[in-house]
Amino acid sequence: MSLRKDSYQALVFDLDGTLIDSAPDIAAAVNKVLERRGWPTQGVAFIETFIGFGPRRLLLDMFVALGLPSDDATVDEAVKEYLDNYNREPAERTLFYPHVREDLEALHGAGVRLGICTNKPQGLSLKVLEILGVAPLFEAVVGADAAPVCKPHPSHLLAVAERMGITGEVWAYVGDTAVDQATATAARVPFYAVSWGCGKQVAVESKWRLDRLIDLAANSRLVQGR
Repeated sequence: MSLRKDSYQALVFDLDGTLIDSAPDIAAAVNKVLERRGWPTQGVAFIETFIGFGPRRLLLDMFVALGLPSDDATVDEAVKEYLDNYNREPAERTLFYPHVREDLEALHGAGVRLGICTNKPQGLSLKVLEILGVAPLFEAVVGADAAPVCKPHPSHLLAVAERMGITGEVWAYVGDTAVDQATATAARVPFYAVSWGCGKQVAVESKWRLDRLIDLAANSRLVQGR
């Protein structure tokens, strides 16, 4: 991790909570599952605490926390319904975090290669990126169901690097959770935590915390025009 921040040739990002605030759409899909079963609906802030390990863990952990039925059959049915709900409205309420879109475009324009490693399902990830108009910026997107194992297993992150053809110490991973941090650590890849959303809760030294994504670009001041 001795590589200078201004020398990265490629960056791989987590998606939810790092680039986009998708919690309102995820919560809407979850609450439809709860409502149909006559269970109490939950606030976005509560549901957001379970995001990060993929749909099944989200629902299983939430059901357990709420004291709801959590047997395999119940959870499996709920996951299918949740994904159906989410696919119908994948980005109705989803927004980029401040400056993220412009920074992604600036990084891409500066020649930095971009990828995504996310525990969101592959189809949903691609659909959301397409709707938000940033799909062309990313060389590789690997969702949880597009890799043999998903985060926090390092193979998920390394699968993105393999698809992009990047090796060695020329790239870094950017995320917002301890799951992302553990994934990067296991893959022996430099990790940066964003300073927004849940990212501020991830314990990293100040040099590994980002206020802007563009700060990872070479000559970032020139790219930003500041």
